[in-house]
Amino acid sequence: MQPVSPSPHVAIVGGGPAGLMAAEILLRGGVQVDLFDAMPSVGRKFLLAGRGGLNITHSEHLEHFTRRYGEREGVLAPLVTTFDPTALRAWVEALGVSTFVGSSGRVFPAEMKAAPLLRAWLTRLRDAGLRIHVRHRWTGWADDGALRFSTPAGEHTHPADATVLALGGGSWARLGSDGAWVPLLAARGIEVAPLEAANCGFIAASPRVAPGTGWSAHFRERFAGQPLKSIALAIDGDPAPMRTGEAMISDDGIEGSLVYALSAAIRARLKADGQATLRIDLAPGRSLERVRTEVAHPRGARSLSSHLQSRVGIAGVRMALLRECLPDEAFADPGRLAAAIKGLPLPLVAPRPMDEAISTAGGVRFEGLDKALMLRSHPGVFCAGEMLDWDAPTGGYLLTASLATGRRAGEGALAWLARPAR
Repeated sequence: MQPVSPSPHVAIVGGGPAGLMAAEILLRGGVQVDLFDAMPSVGRKFLLAGRGGLNITHSEHLEHFTRRYGEREGVLAPLVTTFDPTALRAWVEALGVSTFVGSSGRVFPAEMKAAPLLRAWLTRLRDAGLRIHVRHRWTGWADDGALRFSTPAGEHTHPADATVLALGGGSWARLGSDGAWVPLLAARGIEVAPLEAANCGFIAASPRVAPGTGWSAHFRERFAGQPLKSIALAIDGDPAPMRTGEAMISDDGIEGSLVYALSAAIRARLKADGQATLRIDLAPGRSLERVRTEVAHPRGARSLSSHLQSRVGIAGVRMALLRECLPDEAFADPGRLAAAIKGLPLPLVAPRPMDEAISTAGGVRFEGLDKALMLRSHPGVFCAGEMLDWDAPTGGYLLTASLATGRRAGEGALAWLARPAR
């Protein structure tokens, strides 16, 4: 698109990936851009998310990739297709950061860190003319339509020809993603789906303790924080096949990438029934028939724990989980014990608090936006990133869609600014 002339001015509220990507698109279009963020620096959640290894995107086929967006696939697939994982990797490498595909298919920067990527990106944006204003908390609109901000120096107003809101979701409030924007939009009649924890852990209902209190003291003290590697999970009663991967025992339940992949379905079941039951396959490499045969094999003088470890590979946290979730009499029945090893029921009663979640679901409903992500009720105001009503599991899907929606909002703002005068 040709630069808009004379140069208009766009304000972006929110300095995460979506806001920064919108800024990049607008700067390319010759627009003056001011970016505001409530925190002392931008990209704080992005930096923390990448502390253990920044997952940029995923290398799976695009058709499978877009299915990860569930009910919002129809809305997000066209956006992700225009900035797909291949294009995203090329964009990252153009910033001087090489990438590689891990054994899981996830894509990472060579250094596994977010900081080098963010530094290179901010340098390029500032060189292109981006003006960044930190410690500016957006508080809504003034009577004349200007943006209002609370700053250490007092209230500040800022007029703009167009605005991109990229305010994030409601998790990790200490990093600025606190959902404080929800009542500001609701007061203007903008429909917002309630925010809720998305990629999060869930509280278990161990039969050994009172309902909803998590694990027994013994199990929690011994095994909280331990991983459950090479398992498979499914939601009881769900016809979908089991997913394989890893999870982790938390203080009062279970979390980890495999749980996050099922989090939308778990939340739906909790809302419908008040409880969701996971089925855990503790020996996914063995058939039920094989496990039944191994469990029933005479063990002689060996203990049951020693027998299960040698015959089925059940030991440590796996054995402890069986004892936590099964009644004592089940261990005397080889058929029942084998069935539990292949599908141990674990009731879940609630998600962990929203501020502990990696991301949130809910947000500005797409029904109130046009295809350019502009609010139909507020011409010239665009929304992007996690503040929109969508969610996805971890694995690069969150960042990819956040960047893609930031691009679309930036492109939409350029097109709106370039519209013929009326």
